[in-house]
Order: sequence, then C-alpha cells, then structure tokens
Amino acid sequence: MFRRLPEPPARRIGFSLDGVAVQGAEGDTVAAALLALGRTACRETAVSGAPRGPYCMMGVCFDCLVVIDGLGNRQGCLVPLREGMVVETQHGRRDAAR
Repeated sequence: MFRRLPEPPARRIGFSLDGVAVQGAEGDTVAAALLALGRTACRETAVSGAPRGPYCMMGVCFDCLVVIDGLGNRQGCLVPLREGMVVETQHGRRDAAR
C-alpha cells in the first residue's frame, strides 16, 4: 500500500521502535517512517484492542497515535522524525500519569 515516489535517497536517521534500533529517512514524519518499515499498525484501541495505523496522514483521524520519548497520544503523522527518537506502539489509552 505505502511506497515511496522515485527520488534521490535521503539521509538515514536512527531511532528506536519498540526497543529495536531502526532507521528512517530524513524529512519523514514518524508515521511515514513506520509505514516505510512495513509497520501498518502503530496503536491498539482502548476498548477492543484492535490494531490501528496511519490513515489520513494529515492529523485529522488520530489513528496514528504512538508513544514518543515516553509521551503518549502523539500523532505520528505530525511529528518529524529525529535522530535518537524513542517510538513505541501505544496500547489502549494514554497513561494519565505520564
């Protein structure tokens, strides 16, 4: 479903995804980097635990919520990827204590 348009290769940026060291392309958002890695689900719903993934890619649908650097409910489609970023799958609702 997700594929890149032909363009010159971008500089690679290292980040962590669920505790695993991975790389994304400079200029990508977190959601785009996850899709490029083949990750189609980035959160589980609070009620049923159903997997959800990036859908609109413009901040309207809230299906791309992830935990970034320990803070939950971050919209991955709106957050630019940074070197050393720690991204985690969000399981259910955000922990209010964080």
